[in-house]
Amino acid sequence: ENVDNLSAEKSRCEALLDNNRKEIDELTNTVKGYTLKLTSSEDKADKLKKELDEKSFEAQRISSKIKMLQELEKNMEGYSGAVRRVMSESKKGALGGIHGTISQLITVDEKYAVAIETALGNAIQNIVTDNENDAKAAIKFLKASNAGRATFQPISSVKGKSFDEEGLEKCDGFIDKAINLLSFDKIYTNIISSLIGKVVVADDLTGAITIAREYDHRFKIVTLDGQVINAGGAFTGGSA
Repeated sequence: ENVDNLSAEKSRCEALLDNNRKEIDELTNTVKGYTLKLTSSEDKADKLKKELDEKSFEAQRISSKIKMLQELEKNMEGYSGAVRRVMSESKKGALGGIHGTISQLITVDEKYAVAIETALGNAIQNIVTDNENDAKAAIKFLKASNAGRATFQPISSVKGKSFDEEGLEKCDGFIDKAINLLSFDKIYTNIISSLIGKVVVADDLTGAITIAREYDHRFKIVTLDGQVINAGGAFTGGSA
């Protein structure tokens, strides 16, 4: 009877042991699953941390570049000494009627920036004034201080240029008239028109040549990468 009881107890314990072993296997598999998920999450976290570090570094680099460009703009780096002197005196209130340089008074999409800068050339540093007397006063200051020369564009006297060529939009490579690619206050319309009112922007030099031939080289054509076919047929180009 004791043997029978012990055998029954043994069978019960063995069944319980099997169940426990099965539960251990299931829990072990569950742990492995969570371990894989944890490892995957850690890998993902490491990857995201690396990306965050890279983005943070890039943000710092761009921020530093912005500060540098703002400082360059503030100091008008790249402008002639005469232009900087006039603008400095204007900020002090010593010279009146100064609106700013052409470059400061226009905005253009980055895609067309090279073409427009090429089209304007040195005129991009021209200084816009209210009238002739303001320009005269600024010139007198430059002469008296031996500070160099600058070109002034009085709003009251500069006249725009009309451009009546038709059919340009049908030409291969034609993008638009240069003046249409700019944004500026309407009070500067005559000035901007006088500078690039008869300039066309083309996609590339091949398109520019086609347009120039079609219109017998009557106006300047500038490409997106800064090549130029001048009115009359002369070419200007190279690296921008």
